[in-house]
Amino acid sequence: MSASPLTWNARQWAILLTVSIVGFLDPLDVNMVGVALPSIQADVGLSTSALQWIVSGYVLGYGGFLLLGGRAADILGRRRVFLVAVAVFSLTSLVGGLVDDGTLLIVTRFLKGVSAAFTLPAALSIITTTFAEGPARNKAIGIFTLMGAGGFSSGLVLSGALTELGWRWTFLVPVPVALIALAAAIRVLPKDGPRTVGGYDLPGALTLVGGMLLLVYTVVEVPQKGWAAASTLVQFALAAALLAVFVVVELRGAHPLIRLGILRSSSLVRANVGLSVFFGAYVGFQFVATLYFQQVLRWSALQTALGFLPAAAVVTVASPRIPHLIARFGTSRTIVAGVSTHVAAYALFLAIARDTPYAVGVLPTMLLLSIGMTLAFAPFQIEGTSGIPDHEQGLAGGLLNSSMQVGGAVGLAVVTAVLTAGGAGRSGPDALLAGFTPAMTTVTVLAAIGLLTALSGTLRRRTATAQPDSGTDRLELGKVV
Repeated sequence: MSASPLTWNARQWAILLTVSIVGFLDPLDVNMVGVALPSIQADVGLSTSALQWIVSGYVLGYGGFLLLGGRAADILGRRRVFLVAVAVFSLTSLVGGLVDDGTLLIVTRFLKGVSAAFTLPAALSIITTTFAEGPARNKAIGIFTLMGAGGFSSGLVLSGALTELGWRWTFLVPVPVALIALAAAIRVLPKDGPRTVGGYDLPGALTLVGGMLLLVYTVVEVPQKGWAAASTLVQFALAAALLAVFVVVELRGAHPLIRLGILRSSSLVRANVGLSVFFGAYVGFQFVATLYFQQVLRWSALQTALGFLPAAAVVTVASPRIPHLIARFGTSRTIVAGVSTHVAAYALFLAIARDTPYAVGVLPTMLLLSIGMTLAFAPFQIEGTSGIPDHEQGLAGGLLNSSMQVGGAVGLAVVTAVLTAGGAGRSGPDALLAGFTPAMTTVTVLAAIGLLTALSGTLRRRTATAQPDSGTDRLELGKVV
């Protein structure tokens, strides 16, 4: 099914809105649970080291299974994978809100991450195969991104309020939303057609999932163990060995899980690298800023959520304009503008003093971040899926989301390690302030690397051809109404 650039029928709108509910759910769930961690720790009795697995368990399941989830959508059917994964998400959310055992709570978070790893690539591939490449697809991805921004801002608002009522509500509230998505999907998503890819690559799946799980686990554990610890080095080596075996299996297999030739797409590779660094820098910033608000400024959980709210609100309001900006300037220039704005935002936050009022120091940073996120995120998604055949759209979506999650895990681990090292020998706000400058410098450097990646795409196109962006042609996009 494909959509005209100018007109969509009711069924196409229903498909888009249904899968966009899933794009709303993920940031909604993550943001709500993050603020509730202290209450969870007090109620369930988790240690600080165990508590971080409420977040890291989700990242581990998500990052470890994303590529498999994307390929599963192509092989098993997008509708089938979407329905099963949303059902698992609903069930694990419900169980997580009812259990009293900390270990079981962490397991539910891991399984929820796994379900998201299958749901989101399927959702993105449903969009990219329902709407034709060009104006229709760009507009659809823009709406999908807008729903994600709405989930992000709603999660921030609800997090403080729901935590006041009880942390269990942060697990239970997503359940009815997921069930609405599931009911709508059963009704409106088109039946899966005949399989276009035959065979199952079990050795590839096992080595890929094993390597990704071990890689993400090792990165998450780095702040506690250290980069030079023997266990860290051994685990990195084992992860590298598993992924190397995976590459060999894929090159020799009759039905590879991932066709490595897809990496010949320069726009796909550039989008994956750029989005990974872009998101890694942001996750690192959010961690530092949250500690700054609560430990230095002495804000409550609700005040912290409201401190981030202006950024989320601007993204929600501004996202509908992105297709028009892409139509005028192309994806590469829009990404460069967005990443540049983030570099400026981090540099500004780095320069603020302890007693700087929110309106003077923090608010401008949040507004710049919102502009940068609005400009860059949807174009990254478009670049990473442009020119990819329909039967590999799930794979392309899985690669993008996997790069983003692994980038977030690595970025957070690096920034946390730098922050901890900077505050060594101190405690409380003094430790945070001592590590603040090196940590935010690291965040800014990561963002600058992302900027160089984005600039390489613009310079490459100027050198190679005088034509507009491939796959997101400015003249073609100009037809968007």
